[in-house]
Amino acid sequence: MIAATGFDKRNVGVLGLGKSGLATVRALEAGGANVFAWDDSEAKREEANQEGLRLSDPRGWDWKSLSALVMSPGIPLTHPQPHDAVKKARAANVEVIGDVELFQRAVNASGAEARVVAITGTNGKSTTTALIGHMVRRCGGDVQVGGNIGRAVLDLDAPEKGMVYVVEVSSYQIDLAPGLAPDVAVLLNITPDHIDRHGTVEHYADVKARIFARQAAGDTGVIGVDDAMTSEICTRETARRAETVVPISVGKALSRGVYVLDGMICDNTGTQTAKAGDLRTIKTLVGAHNWQNAAAAYAVGRALGYPRERILAAFESFPGLAHRMEIVGEADGVRFVNDSKATNADAASKALATYDNIYWIVGGKSKEGGIASLEPWFNKIRRAYLIGDAARGFADTLKDKVEAIHCGTLDRAVEAASRDAVADKAELKVVLLSPACASFDQFSSFEERGDVFRAAVQERLKVMGGAAA
Repeated sequence: MIAATGFDKRNVGVLGLGKSGLATVRALEAGGANVFAWDDSEAKREEANQEGLRLSDPRGWDWKSLSALVMSPGIPLTHPQPHDAVKKARAANVEVIGDVELFQRAVNASGAEARVVAITGTNGKSTTTALIGHMVRRCGGDVQVGGNIGRAVLDLDAPEKGMVYVVEVSSYQIDLAPGLAPDVAVLLNITPDHIDRHGTVEHYADVKARIFARQAAGDTGVIGVDDAMTSEICTRETARRAETVVPISVGKALSRGVYVLDGMICDNTGTQTAKAGDLRTIKTLVGAHNWQNAAAAYAVGRALGYPRERILAAFESFPGLAHRMEIVGEADGVRFVNDSKATNADAASKALATYDNIYWIVGGKSKEGGIASLEPWFNKIRRAYLIGDAARGFADTLKDKVEAIHCGTLDRAVEAASRDAVADKAELKVVLLSPACASFDQFSSFEERGDVFRAAVQERLKVMGGAAA
């Protein structure tokens, strides 16, 4: 655990008691703060009570006595309107921050010279974070991985000399971390998302760009340039500190930066371009979106001083991220891919673009727009297997374009899809769970949905004589 510094014997309010909120309370108490903790959810308050936390309703707080309000990132800061606690904090001139801000302050105060690598972007940040963490570990580094993925950032081990923190940060977390100053900051991409929380896509992009705002002159910024918004941010950052900004791209050569062409990663950050390695043979990094993740991770590895040979060797042993295009088994020329984390159409498009001969398991609690935007990939789908609440609406979208079967439940979909895929004479067939939907109609989370898929695949593999990954 990382003790939150700067609040010894001072009053601090903590709002939101999920995983990060509970870690925040423990970190503040370890740093000597007097903590007033609350969650608007009765269920979360009950969980906090079971952990021995003392709860205090914000309606009774003496706001003028508080030094800070530390909020969980899921609580509205600006849109659609600030939470009532935010309004009261601002009226009392109390700073409103999050756990990432406490983390950055603690690292700064430690004097341990630990380095921070922070990763953000609309898509791919979890895979990139996991890949960078794996790379640092394989290259011999002392690494801690967390933030918006895995462990809460304040639950990571305390800073030590030579340690590398690899943290995923969402736009919500950046919004609550005005002092965030990573040694290496990564911005992968920006597509419209979370508009309900940021008001406009322009404000969303501005928040993402703040990951670079407090970097020092010698810090590294790794920025994707394959969409208009990140390209503009890269241009702006390059004008400010050209030598420490590394553009990355998939599909186009760069006069300076790291890019991937036809699966070959190219390093053009030195005096001449070098072909660093071939990504096409790495099963856990298939597809253009994963090549962008790899380009970013490669640029980070070079910024940390690792030789390209060790970076590429680390990529080859990367196991992949659970529930994100995770290969969970193969048999009879059929590959089973768990992409349960694809909870919207944009995320599902990455998997559909990657494979051919797809037996697609799709459905759940539909998001706005459904799957109509995925039509450019319908020709890659041999058959669709519909589950959950969205089945009827998705059947209408697929009518006369893709043959669709109503399966209802995930286990029936796995059985039907695997049976049909085995009968296909193609060399490689893919049974793909990429639901393009939230999971909450039938499951508690996308993780549970992916676990159920994995278990169903294991049962099929027993029949087929294949092996789980």
